[in-house]
Amino acid sequence: MMLRHIAVAAGALLASLATPAMAQGSLNMLCAPQADWCEAIAAGFQRDTGIRVNMARKSAGEILAQIRAESQNPRTDVWFGASAETHISAGDLLQPYTSPNMAQLQPWAQRAHQASGGRCVGVSSGAIGIAYNTEVMARRNLPIPRSWEDLAGPAYRGEVQLPNPNSSGTAYTIIAGLVQLWDEDRAFEYLKRLNANVNAYTRSGAAPMQAVARGETALAASFNMETASMANAGFPIEMVYPSEGTSYEVACLSIIRGARNLAQARRFVDWYLTPAAMDIGVTANQFHVPAHPGAAPHPRIPDLSQIRLVDYDFAKYGDPEVRRRILARWDREIGSLPR
Repeated sequence: MMLRHIAVAAGALLASLATPAMAQGSLNMLCAPQADWCEAIAAGFQRDTGIRVNMARKSAGEILAQIRAESQNPRTDVWFGASAETHISAGDLLQPYTSPNMAQLQPWAQRAHQASGGRCVGVSSGAIGIAYNTEVMARRNLPIPRSWEDLAGPAYRGEVQLPNPNSSGTAYTIIAGLVQLWDEDRAFEYLKRLNANVNAYTRSGAAPMQAVARGETALAASFNMETASMANAGFPIEMVYPSEGTSYEVACLSIIRGARNLAQARRFVDWYLTPAAMDIGVTANQFHVPAHPGAAPHPRIPDLSQIRLVDYDFAKYGDPEVRRRILARWDREIGSLPR
């Protein structure tokens, strides 16, 4: 009898050791940044907590559409990445949460939390610039653009690639930044002129920069951290910041209202708002400005203080009605134009 009890106990112990992730539960995550970073974050959290992570990488617009479609029966627990205004536009589809680690973050990360009514928190930042392939520019004898106006000049006819704002948070950040830099009518007049130089509007925000890196197009508007990643990988890509000023993002992290794994989702937020978790980005060749000041510095992480940034109103441009109106105007006035 005693031997049987010992055998049963040993079997139970071995079973618990063999399935630590199941013992800790699971987490369903939608992730907007580059796939390598998303996978590294998921693996890091699973390693540190034993919580099994089911992760899917999608663009910001696709994530927002999925969350809306699943609102009556949420299948997602956590949304990682994409700009604050994209999270804000989700409104009540997100679950307010204030992590005990939030007080240690950069002020811009905390402002995103306040602007969203506690529904998201900033995790990283980066600015929009004009990326170009140095070899293609030299081969085609193209001048380096120094401003938004330069980019719309006739020298770059068919040489520019941009993302589509219906699926790309990067594109929406670019357009909303131009609206705040000038005004809405002037911004759309500029986008109409720029359209003559655009060879494609891509589904994701990273795709144009990747096309520049491979030499498939000469120029693109993209985030500086994306360009830094490609340069670090050895591609002949550099970036300039428009002299008029440019927009920037605060990428956010949020919990979905009605999340089936709420405890695990809160634990993920707490985990990510630490220096060690934010350092994962650099190991995955991602050079976003981290929200935690204690994260390890790296020379390829951009210095935002050296860039002329617009005074970006995340609450206004995250308003669902404002977003719908801007996207509808883009479809009507830009997306329908011939190229």
